[in-house]
Amino acid sequence: MNILLVGGSSGFMNRLIQKMKKEGHRVCLLTGNRFKDSSYNRVFESYRFSYDSESVGRVFESVAPDVTVFLGAYDANFHWSEEQRNTPAQFMKGLISLLMGFRGVGKGRFIFLSSDEVYGGDPDQDLTEKAEPRPDPAKGMALAQGEKLCESFGRMMERDIVVLRLQHLYGIPQRRTDCNESVTWLCLEALRGNALSGDGDRKLAMLFESDAVEYIYQTASCPGHRSWLYNLSSSVETSELEVAGWVGAAMGREEGPVPAPGPDARRCVLSNRRFMQEFSAILRGDTQSNIEKIAAYMKAHQDVFLTEMERTPTLWERIKRGAGGVINALIPFAENLLCFIPVYFLNAWAAGSGYASRLDIWLLYVLLFSVVHGQHQALFSALLATVGYFLQQSSARGGFEVAVDYTTYVWIAQLFIVGLLVGYLRDQIQSLKDEAADEQEYLSDQLTDIRSINASNVRVKDALTTQILNQNDSIGKVYYVTSSLNQVMPEEVLFRAAQMLGELMESRDVAVYTVSNRDYARLFSYTSPLAKQGGGSIRYRELGKLSEALENHKVFINRELDEQYPMMASAIYSDDEMQTIVMIWSLPWERMTLGQADYLVVCGYLIQNAVVHANRYLATLRDSRYVEDGELLSQEAFRALAGSFLRAEADGLTECSLVEVTSGSGTTAEIGRMVRSALRANDYTGTLDGKKVCALLTNTTLPQADIVMKRFREKGLQCRIREDSGL
Repeated sequence: MNILLVGGSSGFMNRLIQKMKKEGHRVCLLTGNRFKDSSYNRVFESYRFSYDSESVGRVFESVAPDVTVFLGAYDANFHWSEEQRNTPAQFMKGLISLLMGFRGVGKGRFIFLSSDEVYGGDPDQDLTEKAEPRPDPAKGMALAQGEKLCESFGRMMERDIVVLRLQHLYGIPQRRTDCNESVTWLCLEALRGNALSGDGDRKLAMLFESDAVEYIYQTASCPGHRSWLYNLSSSVETSELEVAGWVGAAMGREEGPVPAPGPDARRCVLSNRRFMQEFSAILRGDTQSNIEKIAAYMKAHQDVFLTEMERTPTLWERIKRGAGGVINALIPFAENLLCFIPVYFLNAWAAGSGYASRLDIWLLYVLLFSVVHGQHQALFSALLATVGYFLQQSSARGGFEVAVDYTTYVWIAQLFIVGLLVGYLRDQIQSLKDEAADEQEYLSDQLTDIRSINASNVRVKDALTTQILNQNDSIGKVYYVTSSLNQVMPEEVLFRAAQMLGELMESRDVAVYTVSNRDYARLFSYTSPLAKQGGGSIRYRELGKLSEALENHKVFINRELDEQYPMMASAIYSDDEMQTIVMIWSLPWERMTLGQADYLVVCGYLIQNAVVHANRYLATLRDSRYVEDGELLSQEAFRALAGSFLRAEADGLTECSLVEVTSGSGTTAEIGRMVRSALRANDYTGTLDGKKVCALLTNTTLPQADIVMKRFREKGLQCRIREDSGL
């Protein structure tokens, strides 16, 4: 089956992918977010579009899913916190978009995952599917509306839609972001060393992820189902306080959990009787053992789930961290003090020198540390310089004289202002450099990751391509070879089709015929002279066994090795009308198998789709492609068409002749109609070099073109073979 999974990255999504792939299905993924960096298990194809994107419908058309599973309540793309007030509207908008895309496919099953949050709870009995939803929070109300929308949509559109209500889904998390329910949150609290608590009055029946994945797969793979709504739970009642006790015991906590009554104390246990009876499902393991597995896993991988600040370091780690911080902080001060001593003596020498007396050594000293270490060391070096200045000046003039001299304070102010200003500028520049370095590191890491992923993808692609191409019976080879049929013009598609079929079928002799009416087919392209032996025009209805097989939509296989028939042939239909006939004239006996016949059928579908797409494209451009009331191709369109035929002729795929009408009485439109009346249905007319009328004669040799030109001259038209096409 083709399975389309819709949802954000999470451990639950990856387990669904793993299950579907394990069962041999082709899994495609719609992530719901184009830009989010998320981690998914490998799938056949991934589409990174938001749910409200116009491309969602095209995704459904491309995948053509037999089953679509929308994670809904468990979609990691939706954040249901109170701060995200627009989440319910986004959720409903996304669900509507997905349903419309599902409608456009016209087949398949749509599975919507809801949760027990649509219920308010019942203290007396388990809740069945008949219980009336009583949602309270925004998430529960949105899910209830989504369920009603799915039910109404399925009923009105007569589509297969199933809603699964999962109760308190829990499982082994892959990363910190997966810890979004009570079990994993309690495990996080235990890893942090916090006390565990729980509400003993809040009763529920939790569902393990592996069981949920199995139930979803059963719903997806069953040929039919009786109801549109199923509750999924373990039906084993437990309380939050019991869960806290199991987590604490598994984490090795000696103290028990603390009872903590909550504001929403209630009993909410879903009955899974309907699902269990219909699908004969069973539970794997019990709640307590599953919780113990989760606790043991998170304890063994606590570095994954705890941040650096949350993780309790050892005594030695704390000592090293503290000592390292102190040492790093003291190093600049030690450097400053060590430099102060030689600067002090250097300044004393400079004061007695006639050459260096005007040089302010203390200012240079402060500037040095301002530039190197910033404001803090600028301040410290300025203080040291002030002390050194007072010591030196006091010994020369006396301390009182220095203290009352206003120039002393001017010098000190200058020292501090210059030092702090330079230090501030240094700090700002360093901050900008650090930000640039961080951004560069981030981008470098991103680039490294991208290169690594790309290299890995290239290796995987090459390995898989080699593997696929080396398997003669692989349908992937069909896609690989025929993917080049993505051409703009239908004629180019058919030219390329002959080459691709030859590569695929390992035959040098392939012919493609286009059906002009219910009796005749005209040779369009071929890969060798041998492929032409059927003739340029054939009455395919007179070909006996071959005609009978083609008209019954079967592949003809020449098991009798009759030389008048090709070794294999197939017809391409559109709206039950035969459009194209493919003939393979040489084929090894060992390749004349049903597998090769299937190849030919699949190729036919791909060729037909390519032709249809090309025709649709050209239909949109019809007004610009034709001139003179739709009788003549415009110069641009005719040049492109003639160019494709002439290139095909150069490649040995066809024969054609380009005839130019050099003179004639009447307007261009009149001459065009005269030329058109002398041609076959598969020939083309158009204009080149202004308003010169030209005719493109397909599958026509030069002697055959002379016959056509004779008809032109009989109508009073002068013409010539245009050998230098200039195309």
